[in-house]
Amino acid sequence: MCLEEPKSAPPKPGLKRQRSNKYQDYKMKPPVSLFRWLLGMSLASIFSMTYILAPPYVVTSIFALLFRYPSAHAAGIYAIPLILSILTPSKGRPWIVGMLTPMLDYFQFEMIIEDKATLSDNILNKGKNYVFGVQPHGIISFCGMCSAIHPDGAEYRTVKTAVASALLHIPILKNIMGIFALTDASGSNLRKILKRPGAEGSVVIYIGGMAELFMSSRQEERLYLNNRKGFIKLALREGVDIVPIYLFGNTSVLSVIKNGPLAAMSRKLKLSFTWFWGKYNLPIPRDDKLLYVAGKPIEIPKIAEPTQEDIDKYHKIYTDEVVRLFYTYKHEVPLYANKTLFIE
Repeated sequence: MCLEEPKSAPPKPGLKRQRSNKYQDYKMKPPVSLFRWLLGMSLASIFSMTYILAPPYVVTSIFALLFRYPSAHAAGIYAIPLILSILTPSKGRPWIVGMLTPMLDYFQFEMIIEDKATLSDNILNKGKNYVFGVQPHGIISFCGMCSAIHPDGAEYRTVKTAVASALLHIPILKNIMGIFALTDASGSNLRKILKRPGAEGSVVIYIGGMAELFMSSRQEERLYLNNRKGFIKLALREGVDIVPIYLFGNTSVLSVIKNGPLAAMSRKLKLSFTWFWGKYNLPIPRDDKLLYVAGKPIEIPKIAEPTQEDIDKYHKIYTDEVVRLFYTYKHEVPLYANKTLFIE
């Protein structure tokens, strides 16, 4: 379904568009030094290269250990990172996340939170929790990463991000990506989290999931949303408000092969094992501008057994907010100026 731009899409009354004082609009920033640009690219590439290199390394390490190839001693040394990773659980490491700030400059990152003061006060002082509904997924969510790295996101680094359980068990990958505080996306686990107060009881959910990953494109913007209603049902049962978040640029920094056996395996495991590329046709993300926009929280009542009508009602409210965010802010990202939003 193609959703054309409304004739006018002004921010809703009472919404405050707030940006960080430190990282203003990229047009107003002084030029980034070559060293910092290269450092930002290198740090970002660690995450994309891990997705490419970790699976074959794990397989070859197991092979080397099983067959003691080329020798038992050499196989043991080669497999040391694998063994250490297996023994180390996936764990959020906010202090490491805070050291990745060159990525903000590399991606010309900007963050807009429409009602930042109220959101922060509710979470930090009043113990209110939220479901952060995020779209689009992208191939690797560099915009989501940057939101955690950004100084304005420091207070939310303990908020868990729901991911496929497979990601939490793949050696190396679980440790590198795990610094961003990941958690199992199963319904039982999410319900358990949402019973806690504040940031510890909030969760980030990528609504489109793996299906949306394969919609990534530099030419058009597609969201997988029409049949994604489980997060609405979850929020209604727990009585937790939903914050709609749009990640501009998330679908353009990398391109992906959308067909073939690797793509099929990725869809089955709900984890990216297909080939992707960016800058220089390598697994290096492009330095496209990234813009993170958080809308005003959507008030969700607590309904122990919501009907389909209840779910559809709040799903439409969420969808309308996503559309509003897209058309209100797309002109701030050069690559999006002429894009139209499609929702499937």
